[in-house]
Amino acid sequence: MNAMNEPAPRFWEIFFEVYETLPRQGPGNRASAVRALALCRYLSKSPAILDLGCGVGGQTLYLAELTPGSIVAVDSHTPSIEHLQAAIAQHGLSKRVTAMVKDMDRLEQTPGSFDLIWSEGALYSIGLQHALYLCYGLLSPGGYLVFTDAVWRKENAPAEVKAGFDLDYPDMGWVGDDVASILDCGFDLVGHFTLPDEAWWEDFYTPMEARIESLRSKYAGDDEVSAILDQLAREPEMHRLYCDYYAYEFFVARRPLHIQGPG
Repeated sequence: MNAMNEPAPRFWEIFFEVYETLPRQGPGNRASAVRALALCRYLSKSPAILDLGCGVGGQTLYLAELTPGSIVAVDSHTPSIEHLQAAIAQHGLSKRVTAMVKDMDRLEQTPGSFDLIWSEGALYSIGLQHALYLCYGLLSPGGYLVFTDAVWRKENAPAEVKAGFDLDYPDMGWVGDDVASILDCGFDLVGHFTLPDEAWWEDFYTPMEARIESLRSKYAGDDEVSAILDQLAREPEMHRLYCDYYAYEFFVARRPLHIQGPG
């Protein structure tokens, strides 16, 4: 990262002070999880589940509620896992759900050991194609991969929108690009759908805006933090203005039952 793109010295401190308190760290909601899970028609009755890039575990808790299976939830950010571990204990889920700090690219899990891999807004962080190959190898034959990914939905996005996604996800493509990658990695595509707008607001942008406002009071008079909060507040505002240019898509894919290598 060059000097012009370096964040303010306290950016990440304030960023996590906002994000770690939210129910989730990206778009999604329970209704969309239910819809995606319903597409996994042949999922085993008590599946072994891997939640990749789980954050504080909003969707992990949905999965524990919606399935009787065992869940391994991983994220590379230690405080997020600590939040999830506290929630697991609070909900009495310690016998079924394990949360651990792991880089999703260095999981050390047994190949073919999961019936369902779930990942909301995280696979892109190690490169989507690479992540798909990794998931293929971790799934048992007939196992499902369910994930969300940011995609373009309209040409000629405003410069601010394009710059925001270029910074975080320069390889972001279109739904057709993701479908092609899924098929190229050896999966069967079961289905996909676009997250509704309420999935951006219910557990993500609405609590984010409330948290930002509470921190404005906490840091009143601190110009550096005020500027950082203005920067973070721009994201939900940008979504209000330009959400027709991009979306999050839920994809459901299945590793074929017969022996077949990716690609």
